[in-house]
Amino acid sequence: MKNNKLIISGLILVVVIVLFIFSGTTVASGYRGVLLQLGAVKPTILTEGFHFKIPFIQNVEQVEVRVQKEESSQTAASKDLQMVTANVAVNYSVDPGAVNKLYQEIGPDYRVRIVDPAIAESLKAVTAQYTAEELISKRPEVSAQVKDMLAKKLTKYYMILEDINIKEFAFSEEFNKAIELKQTAEQNALKAQRDLERIKIEAQQQITQAGAEAEALRLKKQEVTPELIQLKQIEVQEKALEKWDGRLPSVTGGATPFIDLGGVEKK
Repeated sequence: MKNNKLIISGLILVVVIVLFIFSGTTVASGYRGVLLQLGAVKPTILTEGFHFKIPFIQNVEQVEVRVQKEESSQTAASKDLQMVTANVAVNYSVDPGAVNKLYQEIGPDYRVRIVDPAIAESLKAVTAQYTAEELISKRPEVSAQVKDMLAKKLTKYYMILEDINIKEFAFSEEFNKAIELKQTAEQNALKAQRDLERIKIEAQQQITQAGAEAEALRLKKQEVTPELIQLKQIEVQEKALEKWDGRLPSVTGGATPFIDLGGVEKK
C-alpha cells in the first residue's frame, strides 16, 4: 500500500508539473499574442511577457507588431503608355490592438495576401496619372500619392503604413535614348539662343559706339569757326618765326615763302 501511495503521489506530481508547463506561455518582445481556444479566436490580446492559459484547450499565436520592411520591384504603365519599373521599399506595422482581428480575418500570411498586392495596386493606379517624364520630375509628388493610397488600403486590414520610398524609376532603352536626344536638342537650342542674344548685344554695342563717334564728330565740326581757323593760322606762323634764323633760303625753288608779318605786328 505504501508503494502504491508513493506511485500515485509521483504520478500526481508529474501531472502537476506537466500542467504547469503547458499552462504557461511567454510572448516575445515586439509581439502580441492571439489567444485561441479550441481553434476559436478570443478577444483577449496578450502583451509581452509571461501569461497563463488553459492547457490543451487554449494556445497562443504570436504576431509581430514591430516595424517591418517590404521591398519589391513593381512594373506599371505611365499615362503615355511607357512601361516603368519601380523599386519600392515600404515600412509598415501591424496594429497592436487588432492583432486578433488580423489573425482571424486574414491569417498569419498577411504579407503575401495583403501587403504585396496593395503596393502593386497603389503604384499602378498613381503612375497611370503621370507621363513618363513627369514620373521623373515629380517623384516626391508621386511618392506622396502612392503613400496616401497605400495607407488607406493597409488601414482596412489593421496595418499601419510607416513610410514608403520609391528608390528609382527605370524605363525601356528606347525611352532612355529618346530622353537623351531631347535633352541634347534642348541644350543645343539653349546654346543657339544664348549665341543669338550675344550677337544682338554686340551689334547694339557697335551701333551705340558708332552713334557716339558720329555725335562727337558733329560736335567737333560745330566748334570749328572762322575765328578758330584764323587763330590756328597765327599759331602756326608764330612757331615758324620762332624757328626762322633771319636768312632766306639760298635755293627757293621758285617763289619765296610768304609770312604774314602784319598779323604778328597786330599781336
